[in-house]
Parts: sequence; structure tokens; C-alpha cells
Amino acid sequence: MRGLCIAVVGAESTGKTALAQSLAQRLAQDTGLACTWVPEQLRAWCSAAGRTPRQDEQRAMAQAQQQHIAKACATHALVVCDTTALQTAVYSETVFGDRSLHAWAAAQHAACSQLTLLTALDLPWVPDGLQRDGPQVQVPVDNLLRGLLLQHQLPWALVAGQGTARLDAAVDAVAPLLRRLPLPRQGLFTRLAQRDAQQRPWRCENCDDPDCEHALRAKA
Repeated sequence: MRGLCIAVVGAESTGKTALAQSLAQRLAQDTGLACTWVPEQLRAWCSAAGRTPRQDEQRAMAQAQQQHIAKACATHALVVCDTTALQTAVYSETVFGDRSLHAWAAAQHAACSQLTLLTALDLPWVPDGLQRDGPQVQVPVDNLLRGLLLQHQLPWALVAGQGTARLDAAVDAVAPLLRRLPLPRQGLFTRLAQRDAQQRPWRCENCDDPDCEHALRAKA
């Protein structure tokens, strides 16, 4: 049985890894379902190689990420993945000016995930060795991700907030999907009933308009 997959993408230093880990833990705790998270393979690759991948290595990196996601989905009811091939495609354009992976990566992303959580640019940037280029790349990466999500009509929600508020926002975004599942721990439905996840306004970096994040980008 193929598991339900939630993808976490975003610019560097926006808490993707921490959110993926904590969300998987929360979902396992609240639902009683077998849940896991899939780490970003780029991190392990850079650590082992002592460098970042070359342009000709980008597709293989994206394929490795997708393979790990598929393996997790085959054995778990819920999977939270720290990036997908879509993130690799965006990095490839940002670093090498290469857009050749876009269509393929979007198709891979769509095939493996039912919802995408985009981490907002509201956390302080911190260095992380080879993994990060600098705060100047955050906005361009964020813009490219949003553009691809909209262009390929991939369902997504912005996740913002500090500390537990960020995790709560992620749970709110995922809640409509959880309502469709037979959950071993039925008590979660009481908590879900108290959340109107589809109506909760997602906070923009600049305002509190629940429509601006999607509407303004769609018109750009």
C-alpha cells in the first residue's frame, strides 16, 4: 500500500529539515500510523564527497532522492520528505543556470507527494558548511519554487511562524488529508475538528491577507 507523502521544500536556512523531522514525529504520535521522514540526500552526499555536486551530477542526485522517498512510501502510511527532485531542479538553475530538469522534476514531485509545504523566509539565516551559499540566494530560490509549484499546479501551502507555531501551521495544512484516512487513534479527529485548516489564513511575510501568497504570485 502506497503511503501518503508530504513534501517539504524551501530556500536554504528556512527550517526544512527540522520541520520534516518534527512533523513526522507529530503525525506518528497523533495518528498512530506508521510514519517516517526522508532526509535530504544532498547533505549526506556533500559530507561524503567533501564538495557540492557538479552540473552533470544533478539528475542522479534528484533520482537518489526520489528512490529514497519511494522506498519509504512502500513501507509507511505517512511519509514526510525533506525536499524532492523539485528542489534539486531549482538548485540546478540557481547554481548552473540549467533549467533542463524542471519538467522531469515537477513530474517526479507530483507522482510522489500529495501536498507540498513551502517553508517561509521568516527564520534567521545561519551557515551550514557546503549546504548553504548565503542569504542572498533565499529570495531567488523561493521565487523559483513558487513559480514551479504554480506552473505545474501542484497543491501547496506556505508554512510560517516561530517555534511550535511553525509545526502547528504544518499540521493545519496536512489536516484535510488526514481526515480521509482510517486513523488508529480516533482521538485525533476531535483535535482536527477544532482546526479549520482550510480556512486558517497563512501568514505572508508582508501581510496577513490569506489570499496574497497564492494570488499575487499567480498574477506575477
